Amino acid sequence: MMPMEPSPGSPPSAEAAPGPVPVEQPEYRWYHKVSAILLVTFCLEIGLFLLIFPWSEYWATNYFGSFLPDWSRVWSNAYFRGAVSGMGVANLYIGLVEIFRLRRFVRRR
Repeated sequence: MMPMEPSPGSPPSAEAAPGPVPVEQPEYRWYHKVSAILLVTFCLEIGLFLLIFPWSEYWATNYFGSFLPDWSRVWSNAYFRGAVSGMGVANLYIGLVEIFRLRRFVRRR
């Protein structure tokens, strides 16, 4: 015998709809926390450096600018500097997002 299928107008029975499955909270160790803090620190430092350094006076006198003389026009171009600063803004954004994600280490019980 086949079980009867519920009719479209009837509510589902309790045995047909299982309840939510409990999910275990992941266990974070100290090295997870330290690596997250190091990632935030690294992203913020690199972001600030890339945001500020292309507009400083040291930008034109660095090794990469003098490595190939033909590239000096590209290196001193404001659009190129802006692109490097944009990468700095992206790193700052990643660092700030990771700061807010540090809440995952808070133990909730």
